[in-house]
Amino acid sequence: MPTPERIEEFIARVETNEHDKAIEEFYTENASIQENESTPRVGRANLIENERKVLSRAKSVSSKCIRPFFISENEVVIKWNFRFVWKDNSITEIEEIAVQQWEGNRISKEKFYYDPIQMQPKK
Repeated sequence: MPTPERIEEFIARVETNEHDKAIEEFYTENASIQENESTPRVGRANLIENERKVLSRAKSVSSKCIRPFFISENEVVIKWNFRFVWKDNSITEIEEIAVQQWEGNRISKEKFYYDPIQMQPKK
């Protein structure tokens, strides 16, 4: 079960906007991430690669945890607010809920819930 301090470390890392580094430091080797009902992406190396592709398209990223977060045994729920300014100057703002399964001090499974309409960049 993750401690509140470990969750705070994770949140602090994501809020540095280095999402790829957060995956590297806080996810298990065989972790999976699923967005809504999409097919999960599996494997930490794959997750890092995907995150780097997304980040490479952005001019800037702002990541903010909307507190409180919730812990129940090995499950953690975090509400996030993300703002991406893309290289074409369009903006995507996403509010999502992340539900995580932890194995000790690492995330083994994560599912994001958000309204897909938010993914459409605004000029």
